[in-house]
Parts: sequence; C-alpha cells; structure tokens
Amino acid sequence: MFAQERHQRIAALLEERGRWSVRDLQARTGASAATLRRDLAFLARAGRLVRSHGGVMHPGLGGAEPDFERKLRTAAAGKRALAAAALALVPARATVFVDAGTTTLEAGRQLLGRAGTTVFTNSLPLLAEPTGGQARVVALGGEVRPLSRALVGGPALAWLEHLRFDVALVGASGLEAAGPSTTELLEAAVKRAVLGRSRRAVLLADATKWAEPAAVRFAGWRGFSDFVTDRRPDRAARTALARHGVRIHVAH
Repeated sequence: MFAQERHQRIAALLEERGRWSVRDLQARTGASAATLRRDLAFLARAGRLVRSHGGVMHPGLGGAEPDFERKLRTAAAGKRALAAAALALVPARATVFVDAGTTTLEAGRQLLGRAGTTVFTNSLPLLAEPTGGQARVVALGGEVRPLSRALVGGPALAWLEHLRFDVALVGASGLEAAGPSTTELLEAAVKRAVLGRSRRAVLLADATKWAEPAAVRFAGWRGFSDFVTDRRPDRAARTALARHGVRIHVAH
C-alpha cells in the first residue's frame, strides 16, 4: 500500500470511528510500527488527526480542523478576488452548483445578485443569505456536518442523481499533481458526484494549498475545466494541469 493510500485509509477509519489505538490502526493498515508512526506524524502536521496517548482521534473531536468562522475570516480579500475571477466564467442565466466552503461561499454570495441564475448548494451559510429576489436558490437535502456547515450523506447524493449543472464551483482543502483533496469522506462524495453532473467544473483554491494534499482525494484534474487561484503555479504544477487541459486563471 502506497503512503497516500494508507493516509486515505487512516482518514476513512477515523470517519467511521472517531478514536483508534495505534495498535488497532497498525492491524487495519498492515503497516509496520515505524511506517505508521511516520504516517501519523505527517497527518497530525497536516491537521488531519490529533495524537493522543496510545492513539489518535478525528480532528473534529480534537479541535484541530479550523472552525468555519475562523476560516471565513482568513484572507477574506483574497477569497473575494477568487470568487470574482470564477464568476467571470459563469454565463448569464446558468444553473450553477456552489460547493460548501468559505471561498465558494463568497462566490455564491456574488452569484445571488444575478437575475435568472439558478443556484444549487449544500452550503448552509449560503442558504441563509438574502437573495434580493434575483437568483433562484435550491438546497440539497442531507445531514449537516457542523465543522463545514455542509449538507452531506445519502439524501444529498440522491438529489444529485436527478440534477445537471451548467457550471460547478468547487473548493478543496489540498492540491497536488494527482488532483484536489478534502478532509472528509462525505464531503468528498458530494464533490465527486457534482463533477460527474456538470458541463464545466471550476476549482477555486489559493496557491498555499498546492503540494499540501488533504486526506481524501475526490477527483483527478481531468474532472476540471478551470482552476482559479491567486498565484501562478510553479512549472511542475502547470505541467500537471496542462496534461489534462485545465485552464489556469489567476485572480488579481
């Protein structure tokens, strides 16, 4: 099993049960004690788990994942710039999916002022925003994930089976040459389903997330048509994106 596969396996186990002993994780992953220690140290540094005496626990239990309000306040001006650049890719009167997340929330807020636009979303904060009678807003059903205030799970996925989008505006927690990633399996499932039902998929993420993958990769780059970021990626990143025909848009 490769390192990324082990990391994803550990993250999945923590979603199933919030706390695990090191001994049990070693049995579940088949990793040696030394390899597992390195894996857990890496995941702890990335904020994907919390170390405890003799084991680990889900960051949602330990408070390692930043809460939504703190993420919302971080780089607010940058989020607005990314949102504006992404919306330049959305045609008039489009049907748009807006992902849960703080950057996509800003894009959704700006989109609500567009008359004739239909916005589908699993973001509770966006659903609470006033529309001013312009855009039509439709909520996905689902279970609420408190940390991200996202609607996830079976009901959300069932809704998506019947929907099609002109554009999807999707966020990510981490980026790498293999594709974007997120911290949570249920959110990853929603993102993956949305990408399969969208004519154009736009990823919004700041450059600090590159080479910092999160626990769950939810798509390869071939799933996206556009990448909106705040700084031109390095050559290796540009090569990975170009290989799959992804257009890069740098917000100013």
